[in-house]
Amino acid sequence: MNRGTNHSGLQTGKENAVERADFLIIGGGMAGASAAYELAAHGSVTVLERESQPGYHSTGRSAALYTQTYGHPTVRALTVASWDFYTSPPGGFSEHPLLTPRGVLLIGRTDQTAALDRDFTEGRRLTPSVERLDAAQALARAPFLRTDYVAGAVWEPEAMDMDVHAIHTGYLRGLRARGGRLVTDASVQALTRRDGLWVAETPAGTFAAPVLVNAAGAWADVVAELAGVRPLGLVPKRRTALTFDPVFADPADAAGLDGWPMVIDVDEQFYLKPDAGRLLLSPADETPVEPCDIQPEELDVAIAIDRLEQAARFSVRRIAHKWAGLRSFVADKVPVAGFDGNADGFFWLAGQGGYGIQTAPAMGHAAAALATGGSLPAEVAALGVRAGDLAPSRLRGA
Repeated sequence: MNRGTNHSGLQTGKENAVERADFLIIGGGMAGASAAYELAAHGSVTVLERESQPGYHSTGRSAALYTQTYGHPTVRALTVASWDFYTSPPGGFSEHPLLTPRGVLLIGRTDQTAALDRDFTEGRRLTPSVERLDAAQALARAPFLRTDYVAGAVWEPEAMDMDVHAIHTGYLRGLRARGGRLVTDASVQALTRRDGLWVAETPAGTFAAPVLVNAAGAWADVVAELAGVRPLGLVPKRRTALTFDPVFADPADAAGLDGWPMVIDVDEQFYLKPDAGRLLLSPADETPVEPCDIQPEELDVAIAIDRLEQAARFSVRRIAHKWAGLRSFVADKVPVAGFDGNADGFFWLAGQGGYGIQTAPAMGHAAAALATGGSLPAEVAALGVRAGDLAPSRLRGA
């Protein structure tokens, strides 16, 4: 492919110039940015972002945890395959570590013991360091929990906090270093296929490429419909979060807060983690919504606080900040990466759900390999992932 291509034969005059690239990516969040970075090693890349800043809707609202025991087995494999990149990123990618130690404690009541045993067994398949803890061991890790609530836990010592900003910025910086371009305020208003090219009309100009990568997050099905491509049934779901200062009967009990592990209810009724001197809490809600600039609902905030106060020895009296993000899923909750069988050059990169950041290196590498006609990367295939596991055709019975 010609990395120096700028304009196509579609140009009809200066005022109607069509900017040409080898790959046109719609969406500048983590999925689009990681794929763009990898694809820029193969050809010219232009990323179209509808907002004034990339990563506004989902990437920038993440709980930012790297955990190898979370999600569908395919998701877990993609997370494990991302470990080497995150712990040893390319030179110049970031000035700071992308991961820092945190640890995750998956807790359960007596009635949740079977769920803890199940998750322990599943987690150990790819992550041998996972441990099964009794109540005393769990409370030693998280002494802020109620002794009459916790019956046991699963401990993942290698779970890490993620510097989402550094990761996202690193991908975009790397994209530019490889000659790629990010165009903001470029909401796609029309998509057509002509002369072997996908042509995208936006307020920022008209762009074209033989390969269109649909990495539009919650708007991926909307983009497909613009292109005349059958949607995948993607469902955006609201996830609520808030930060607060815990109030203990004895303030000394808050000592060492920054070093507390992340705590997750085994049935995902809530999760809690330290965040910049405060605590971040979510009810782990998954409420289907239309794609939009989502905002938190007061009921979800109240549910989160109620669930936490049943489990913890502190109370929540004042909320410092609250927000909501969109996590988009297809039916099987496995990300989608592959060409649409009924639309030449239309490549799906969607449905990352709550796993898009922890799997970004593996998914970006896999998407680039598949979009250039190659096979899945060795580090992904070695963990049992097949191209068909990610292909859009699996959702259409084909």
